[in-house]
Amino acid sequence: MRRAAGTRAALLALLLMLLPCAWLHAADGTDRWRPLERQWFDNIGMAEGLPHSITTALAQDRDGLLWIGTMGGLVRYDGYRVQVFELADAAAAGLPDTYVRSLLALPDGGLLVGTNAGGLARFDPQTARFRSYPIGPGGTGNRKIYALAADGDSGAWIATDSGLDHLDLGSDRIAPVDTGPAAPRNFAVYQDRAGNLWLGNDKGLFVRYAGRKDFVRPEHPAGVVDQVLHDEIWAVREDAEGRLWVGSVQMGAIYRDTDGRWRMVPGFSGYDGTARQATVRDFLEVRPGRMWIATDGDGIVTYTAGDADTRVLDHDTSLPSSLPGNSVRALLLGRAGNAWAATDLGAARSNAGANIAFSMLPSSDLAHSLANPNVRSILVDARGRVWLGMAAGEIDIIDPLTGTVRHLKLTGKQLRRDVQSLAEAPDGSVWVGTQGLAQINPDTLAVRDAILPALGDSPVLSLLRMGPYMLIGTYNGVFRYDSRNGQLVHYRHIAGQPGSLVSDTVRQIVRVGTAVWYATNNGISVARDPMQTTGFVNLVQHEGDAASLPQNLVDSIAVDTRGRVWAGTLGGLAMLAHGNDPPYRFQHLGTAAGLASDKITALLPDNDGNLWVSSANGISVVGGQSLRIRNLGVRDGQHISSYIYAAAARMPDGTLLFGGLGGLTVIRPLWRGPDDPQVPLRITNALVNGHPLPFGRLPGDRGTLALSAHERSLRLDFALLDYQGSQETAYSYRMAGFDDSWIEVPKGGTPSAIYTNLPHGRYVLHLRAVPRGLHARAAESTLAISVAPLWYETLWARLLAVVLLLALMVLLVQMRTIYLRRRALQLQKQIDVHTRELIAANRRLDLLAGTDELTGVCNRRRFLELAEGVRRYADTAPACIALLDLDRFKRVNDEFGHLAGDAVLRATAGVICQQLRAGDLVGRYGGEELVLCLPNNSGAMAMAIAEQIRVALRGTRTWHEGRAITITVSIGVAELRPGEGMTSWLSRADAALYESKHRGRDCCTLAG
Repeated sequence: MRRAAGTRAALLALLLMLLPCAWLHAADGTDRWRPLERQWFDNIGMAEGLPHSITTALAQDRDGLLWIGTMGGLVRYDGYRVQVFELADAAAAGLPDTYVRSLLALPDGGLLVGTNAGGLARFDPQTARFRSYPIGPGGTGNRKIYALAADGDSGAWIATDSGLDHLDLGSDRIAPVDTGPAAPRNFAVYQDRAGNLWLGNDKGLFVRYAGRKDFVRPEHPAGVVDQVLHDEIWAVREDAEGRLWVGSVQMGAIYRDTDGRWRMVPGFSGYDGTARQATVRDFLEVRPGRMWIATDGDGIVTYTAGDADTRVLDHDTSLPSSLPGNSVRALLLGRAGNAWAATDLGAARSNAGANIAFSMLPSSDLAHSLANPNVRSILVDARGRVWLGMAAGEIDIIDPLTGTVRHLKLTGKQLRRDVQSLAEAPDGSVWVGTQGLAQINPDTLAVRDAILPALGDSPVLSLLRMGPYMLIGTYNGVFRYDSRNGQLVHYRHIAGQPGSLVSDTVRQIVRVGTAVWYATNNGISVARDPMQTTGFVNLVQHEGDAASLPQNLVDSIAVDTRGRVWAGTLGGLAMLAHGNDPPYRFQHLGTAAGLASDKITALLPDNDGNLWVSSANGISVVGGQSLRIRNLGVRDGQHISSYIYAAAARMPDGTLLFGGLGGLTVIRPLWRGPDDPQVPLRITNALVNGHPLPFGRLPGDRGTLALSAHERSLRLDFALLDYQGSQETAYSYRMAGFDDSWIEVPKGGTPSAIYTNLPHGRYVLHLRAVPRGLHARAAESTLAISVAPLWYETLWARLLAVVLLLALMVLLVQMRTIYLRRRALQLQKQIDVHTRELIAANRRLDLLAGTDELTGVCNRRRFLELAEGVRRYADTAPACIALLDLDRFKRVNDEFGHLAGDAVLRATAGVICQQLRAGDLVGRYGGEELVLCLPNNSGAMAMAIAEQIRVALRGTRTWHEGRAITITVSIGVAELRPGEGMTSWLSRADAALYESKHRGRDCCTLAG
């Protein structure tokens, strides 16, 4: 009995150990993170060029271009450029009405456009013009076109405000369709794969079965289904498995299952109590069995047939990546896997399928989102809950079992302090490192403040539990806490002791086997076990040693499944192939190897030996065997660009979590989505000599473009038509036969290849797009271009021109020889005269260019050129510069006028010149300032000369209109120092001049 009881206890313990993994996947493989994953929308609105914020219809043409109907016109969009089509006028055949209600892409690359009050128009890609169909006989039955649908052959169904019409695309003729008892106001029309034609109108849903002529009501049960099918029907759609989905004005939506039975959408079929449901505008199957239901006011209802509940995608004012508006009039699944929504605040695009990564952000839905965008630390506890330490003393606890988030706020000393570290203690409590340490009860979530008073207010940067010990990294070294007896041991960096911690700032503590590695601001300290407090092996960067750390600030350390040790630094990745075994010789990986950034913040190995790396510029993954680096992008669901050091954790199922400055990134390394479609790199617009080329004439891949002899200017706009990560896609182009190398399109710019004055000939234009993402593939396209020659560029014209030119040259040479002999003597005489005049003029110009017009001394530019020559060759002999400033010169101008001031400046320059020797330089430095350069003069000698000048000027009288003007001067002298530059030399003289001013003026000062 005892043995049996022991066996049961052991099994129970094993079960409890396995319980944390139970939430990873349900029996049906459901992703437990799904309730926490928000659909990410990228918006296209009026800021991007839409003519109206209310978008009404969507279509993707044969070439992959997106067309967006609005209440203010029609838009053609290639992911970068918005081209707007508006009302027809005398110059262009445009739309008959700018309020576009419906769109239908045609097989020829054209488009049918149903408008609100202008009837039906057809866009011809060969002419880039719209042609309107008549209203009435031979045309549509009404000006208001509600819906368009393909007939599965070569025509289209047209639902109008007064009936149903059919357009034969071959003959381009419209014929009315007899709908019998069905109402004339038809809002929806749809032909399913079996050929049944469904009609939704103000009397409900009708169908004309394949091979029949009459419209009848489909068989259905009484009750809610009957109520829905008798309401106004605005949307009908068939999914991939053959279910028929029907949406009404006020009774929600229902669907007819593959067994023919009508079923309700939970919470969205019939009245919601006494309240009406939002009008259903459209349906879209985003992936097998998953339906998006567009509503007028309630956003998008998402539902999978057979599920017990629905989810809603709606606008969240606190979340820019949410659906831009809640009134959704149309949905479209693009060929690249994008789900498009036409809303009242622009068009929105989202990846219809699941991604390898997604972001959790703050939003108004607090039960399923974060409270703070700054995730600074992450812990996965023994129960599988995710603890997020955030800025301002906040902690979020994510429970994937329930798909909910709980929010805590620290108090006391931790109030509004960043939570920089988290760890689970031996007793199961969670330790929180902020300003000191706090402790949280894992059951009650009660918080106990300042559990280790000895730490005081020291910020706790890192925590690691090893057995009964808790290692605590701070700005003041490491503390080791023994949970058995409460003993606290402190060890830190000691100057002059190489075996102490390499730095007091310990950013992360990691267990490597039985050893402990400390990541610090100045390298890594390696201890053999947690008990070691000195004698560390310290790993730092050594100048010139390529096998040392690439940079000393280490943010993160990790050990992968192959036993390799990785260190993330501000200089890139460092890897020890032999793990903890010396000698420690690092292999470096950085941006040159493909990393998005060298500033590494956190490292996480996955279960396959790959290393996931967060940085200041995104997330990368290093292949475990190949060391090939790939960078995540928005195509992978990665939307947060900057991450925080050591804020990372791995879930028991291998899910990876990275904390960043914008929220939490969740990565599912084992996720394998459908193969990426081969997205075309297509020319979307072309200008030849400034004139647009019709869309139908745009060449495709391996196409040709022939330019006439006069068409030499060419602009080709091109784009990768996946509409994802436009700012992350690198574009380039090269014209073989013209360009020597690839021309890169600037990041963030619109991809265009522009050529002017192309010579005649044959070329091949190569276009290239390199998207960012784990599974993204580069795309290339080529275009053969021929430029016809002008008549004079042909071979025969050139040969004839050569012959004529040779004959003409012989004749001209003979005539020219005779003429030149006669003119030679005359020209030589004229040249001699002009040469002498030119030399004299140049001398006068040189003198004038270097002379101050007022004083007659050198101007500033000429003086500095001459003084620079003195400075350059003053290696052995001393030289000085003196700056002179006339004292209170403004008073002279104010009392006597500017003419008197000019006279004083001329007199001053004359006095100075009388005191100087040959070889001394004098110039006007600016305004009332003059400057001297005294070669071969020491400071004392220069001071003597300056004093002579000062005394001479003091005794000088300048007469103006019979009045005597006396002026004094302040002088600053600086002797040239060895190796000193001109700027510094003048600056010291200027400082000495100001010292003279401060001493009372009329004095000389020698610079120190």
